[in-house]
Amino acid sequence: MNNPTASAATHLSPGAILLIQLALALGGFAIGTGEFAIMGLMPNVAADLGVSEPQVGHVISAYALGVVVGAPLLALLGARLPRRILLLLLMGCFALGNFASALAPGYEPLLMFRFIAGLPHGAYFGIAMLVAASMAPPHKRAKAVSRVLAGLTVAILIGNPLATWLGQFMSWRYAFALVGIIAITTIVMVAIFLPADPNEQRSSPKGELRAFNRAPIWLALGIGAIGFAGMFCVFSYMAPTLLHVTQVGPGWIPLAMGVFGAGCIVGNSAGGWLFDRLRLRAVAWILAWSTLVLLVFPFAAHSLWTLLPAIFAIGTMIALGPALQTHLMDVATGAQTLAAASNHAAFNLANALGPWLGGLAISAGMSWTVTGYIGAITAIAGLALFAWAWKVQQRN
Repeated sequence: MNNPTASAATHLSPGAILLIQLALALGGFAIGTGEFAIMGLMPNVAADLGVSEPQVGHVISAYALGVVVGAPLLALLGARLPRRILLLLLMGCFALGNFASALAPGYEPLLMFRFIAGLPHGAYFGIAMLVAASMAPPHKRAKAVSRVLAGLTVAILIGNPLATWLGQFMSWRYAFALVGIIAITTIVMVAIFLPADPNEQRSSPKGELRAFNRAPIWLALGIGAIGFAGMFCVFSYMAPTLLHVTQVGPGWIPLAMGVFGAGCIVGNSAGGWLFDRLRLRAVAWILAWSTLVLLVFPFAAHSLWTLLPAIFAIGTMIALGPALQTHLMDVATGAQTLAAASNHAAFNLANALGPWLGGLAISAGMSWTVTGYIGAITAIAGLALFAWAWKVQQRN
């Protein structure tokens, strides 16, 4: 498999490449903190705006839907732009969306601003991972992708607990303002460290669309959209689960978010490592593991000392991210930009689907722990899609 933009790294030293990956990962850190912070602050946002916690779940879904809409749209609109310029524009839009969220005067404006903040998410990650993969040999692409995605996982480990603590101590609005500041810092770092590539291959929107419409691409996106929903279903309602089921104080919420983030860091590294060795088969192993840990979660939620290991295990489900991202690079010849961005649209469709399904069940009177069972069903559905994708790959 040819590296799609291999020329990007031919004149860069290992130190320069590391700085570029760090700058790109910082953008992932900003996005991850902005996306997940509201999950730890769900009770605070609900109390401040006078709405229910499931309604705050709709705010999470609004952001995710912004990603779903923005990822393919902005990837296509920016297909002819240099990737460096596109990354700067996307992160600028993300910064503005988060500053606006911090100033939202009510529930409905917050819904709108979170949707806007989500628009550049998928396109940024897609372009950033293509840039990172272009600087790695083919057999280490998944590892390079996982390094950029590490910004997201470190956000869950450090950024999200920090934002949760900040929101509890001062106001949830300060959490979004912090995200905006990190996004501005990313813009500065990318502008300094990522050089323009005069040999960069450009694509056309029409060409990307024609190459995109193939079964292996759609099946990979379907696995992400459905099979990954379980992690978001559980994580979105983690704070109220801790308060109402585990019956611990709000001070434990940042710690639980940090434990989840530690699981994400392990899972992210494991996902890149597995795919570099097992290729598409790694996706099946990750989905099977996901089903198991989601089924265990409802039983573990009643004690803090069993819940924390369960939260860590659920965090490892993020291994699906680098695995599917790298698989798409293999099957999306001619549609690299659109497919890379659409992968994050698929994951955020999962981020919309998971909280929505969990909110429906909880609003119907079921326990907060029903999220584990719902999540397991989505992981099994993802396995069914994998079986279809595997047959298509073997046939081709």
